[in-house]
Amino acid sequence: MMAPDIPHIVDTLGRLGVAVLVGSLVGMERRLHGRWADLRTYIFVSMAAAIFVIIGEYATAGEQQDVSRIIQGIATGVGFLGAGTILKLSDQVEIKGITTASSIWLAAALGTASGLKLYPLAIVGAVISLLILIVLRPVEKRF
Repeated sequence: MMAPDIPHIVDTLGRLGVAVLVGSLVGMERRLHGRWADLRTYIFVSMAAAIFVIIGEYATAGEQQDVSRIIQGIATGVGFLGAGTILKLSDQVEIKGITTASSIWLAAALGTASGLKLYPLAIVGAVISLLILIVLRPVEKRF
């Protein structure tokens, strides 16, 4: 029986932990304001992006070109997921869900950064996104 690879386990837990943290920060704000996608959606999107990056690094021995293709796939795939949250109200000239769609896409980017061990980028990105969502809400309603 092989001994567990403790450094590998700790590294994976760190990447996924940060992905869950940053996804939950954005998801919590969206949930508190009654938006369509819930907290778990943001966590899953962020964590899945991190997992795809980790799988890609191990499957391709970390070759930059292959990992960049995985990132492109994440961005495209999550773009389709986000598109599903956009609703055009037929009797009004109004579209709902664009901020939700873009914040889901953002959660994937934060998870991708976490998967690549770019923790400062993931955390600062989450904090800035919260500031945008919270601070600009009243400004946007006013205008």
